[in-house]
Amino acid sequence: MRAPEFWDDQSQAQSVSTRYSRLKGRLDDYNRLAADMGDLEAMLELADEESGGEEVPQELEDEIERLAAGVGQTLEHLEERRLFTGEFDAGDAIVSIHPGAGGTESQDWAEMLLRMYLRWAQARGFDVELNEASEGDEAGIKSVTFTVHGENAYGLLSTERGVHRLVRISPFDSAARRHTSFASVDVTPLVDGEVELDIDEKDLKVETYRSSGAGGQHVNKTDSAVRITHVPTKTVVQCQNERSQIQNRETAMRMLRSKLLLLEHEKREQEMAREKGEQKEIAWGSQIRSYVLAPYTLVKDHRTNFEKGNVEAVLNGAIDEFIREYVWQRSTGKLGVRTR
Repeated sequence: MRAPEFWDDQSQAQSVSTRYSRLKGRLDDYNRLAADMGDLEAMLELADEESGGEEVPQELEDEIERLAAGVGQTLEHLEERRLFTGEFDAGDAIVSIHPGAGGTESQDWAEMLLRMYLRWAQARGFDVELNEASEGDEAGIKSVTFTVHGENAYGLLSTERGVHRLVRISPFDSAARRHTSFASVDVTPLVDGEVELDIDEKDLKVETYRSSGAGGQHVNKTDSAVRITHVPTKTVVQCQNERSQIQNRETAMRMLRSKLLLLEHEKREQEMAREKGEQKEIAWGSQIRSYVLAPYTLVKDHRTNFEKGNVEAVLNGAIDEFIREYVWQRSTGKLGVRTR
C-alpha cells in the first residue's frame, strides 16, 4: 500500500485497502484480547491476595466481571470470524424481503423484519444502502432490497435466508383475532464488479417504472427505476435509489450478476455433494424461525431449536445469538443439536 503506484489501479487498490482493514481489525481484536486476558489474570491474583480466604471486595469483583465479559465477547467475535470460510462469506450482502400471502398483515410483517435487520446492522456498525422499496397498500411494504456493507456481512446474513413466521393479535383486525403471517428473506453476496459472468443481453427483459416511497422529488417524478428479469432463470432484480435510470441499471446489473453467480455456486455444490453421496440441508425457502407474540411470547429457530422469550428485543435487532448458534451447529454438522 506504500508503493508510489499503488493508487494507479483504483479498483485493485480499493480491494487491497478493504482486505487490509479487515485483517487489521482481526489483529486489533486479538491484541485487545491478549491485553484484557493479562489484566484479568492480574486482577484475579490481586483478588486472591486481598481476600486472604475471605470474601472478595465488591468493587474488585465488579471489575473482574466487567473484564471477563469483555474477554468473552471478543473471543466470541474471533471464533465467529474463524467459522466464515466460504467463498463469499467475508463480503457484503444484498438482502430482499417479500411478504407472503395475507395482504396487509404480511406486508406489515415484512416491514417489521426490515426494521429488525436495519437495527441489527446499525448495532454491528455496518453501512446499509437501500436499493428499492415498494410501499404496501395500507401499511408495511410489498418488497424491499438493501445492501449491507461490512466484514462477514454475507456470512452472517446468509443464515437468515428462508421464511420467517409471525403469530400475533392483529392490529388490523377489529375483532382482535390471532393471525399468522409469513415473509421470505433472500440473501445474495455482493460480488466484485470485475467478476466475469457471461450474460446474454437477449436473455434480459428490462423495464422502467416510476419509483415509489422515499427518495426525493426527482426520484418520484421520473421513470428512473429499473427492473431486470433474467428470463432463463426467472431471476428478477430492481433498483430505484439512484437519481438516473443509467445508474439504477448499472446497480441492478451488479445485483443480477451476484444472484446468477450464487446460483452457479450452489449448483456446483449440489453436483459435488451428489458425487460424494452427501445429503445436503434443503434450506432455501423453508420456514426457519417463528416469532410468537400471542398467546405467549417466544422466538424459536426451527433449524437449531434455539429460542428466546424476549421477542421485543429480537425484533429490535438482537439476533446475534440465533445467528451464532446456527453457525456453530452448522460447523459441527449437527443442526438441531445444541452445541453450547
